[in-house]
Amino acid sequence: MNLHKGVSGQRGEFFATSTRPPAHPIIVAPPTGLATVSVDSNCNFDPRLAWQQEELPVNYFGAFLRRRFGGRVQRVSLDAGFTCPNVDGAVARGGCNFCDNRSFSPSRRVRLKQVSEQLSSGIETLRHRYDKVAGFIAYFQPATNTYAPVDQLGEVFELALSINDEVLGLAIGTRPDCVPDSVLELVDRLGSQHYVSIEYGMQTIHDESLRWMNRAHSHADMVNAIDRSRGRKVECCAHVILGIPGETHDMMMSTADEIGRLGLDAVKLHNLYAVRGTPLGDDVESGKIAMMSREEYIRTAVDFLERIPPQVIVERISGEAPPSYLIEPKWCLEKSALRLAIEGELRRRGTRQGSHYLPPALPPSQRPVPADSTPSRIRQQIDRRGRLPVLKLET
Repeated sequence: MNLHKGVSGQRGEFFATSTRPPAHPIIVAPPTGLATVSVDSNCNFDPRLAWQQEELPVNYFGAFLRRRFGGRVQRVSLDAGFTCPNVDGAVARGGCNFCDNRSFSPSRRVRLKQVSEQLSSGIETLRHRYDKVAGFIAYFQPATNTYAPVDQLGEVFELALSINDEVLGLAIGTRPDCVPDSVLELVDRLGSQHYVSIEYGMQTIHDESLRWMNRAHSHADMVNAIDRSRGRKVECCAHVILGIPGETHDMMMSTADEIGRLGLDAVKLHNLYAVRGTPLGDDVESGKIAMMSREEYIRTAVDFLERIPPQVIVERISGEAPPSYLIEPKWCLEKSALRLAIEGELRRRGTRQGSHYLPPALPPSQRPVPADSTPSRIRQQIDRRGRLPVLKLET
């Protein structure tokens, strides 16, 4: 089928074509069951809305990748040995109060190997796990993966892209205060030849919550980073945490509305969870802080999904940690059941992603590009010459 027109939505869904075109062309040969997207230059249809033709409740990342690359695409978690500026003292010490990188990144639970070895081993493991894989994304996951000299960042990113023809692109996890223009110019160059996603740890738009987490950046840093990233050849993804202590439902919905206001390409939703050996874990074990219930999370996640643009790719709808690390909530371990429950709530309401989305008065494409506001101590670390000794590179 050729998708040349928008789709009538349910309950006032907003389906206008996005003001920002996709950063990369869509491959026209998806597997059976996925819509074929026409690349006719006269087509006004936004291919990021193909999920609606497939009658999906959410614009899921997996389906997006299958449409783009013609089959299953898996991420390979990589650890290049980076740290964070709220760990080493550049802006704070102690790191985020919820964070133990080993709890969410498989690459931090093993001996640090060279990037090339991690990537080759990860590809081999995934090939044994799945029958058919069209390709892989090198995912620089733990810590802040743009917090190193920019020349060295170029080396490690280009290394990952060159090791294997099956590596289709990069995903780079970072903080919004760690992307000076020099880094954005690097990823823009890489994005002209490969799929590249920058995953920004936004978490919330509320500065009081960011201070509680010990993030040591403000939401203004996120706005500055996105306004400077927009229009480059990269996908911009925001990580969001639901269930932060002190945040009301209205506060979480304000964060949802910001996804559309800033024109983000993708979002990862996480329920707040507590792992052992962290300040948050200590507070949960002592009874000082309680985690969101499963029922409340389902309702809140569905409310969130209804308010974000239908074009936004949803890369994750919950978070979890290995049982040996996790304190609470235990329900997040049932990932598949949780996804089915969220989809069930959408069906019960007769809605889907974007049903209650209201576009901002100022389209994201018309937002001005601001000056780079990267903190000076972070900029000095990134723009200096040389190499950090912690990085493990193939030579």
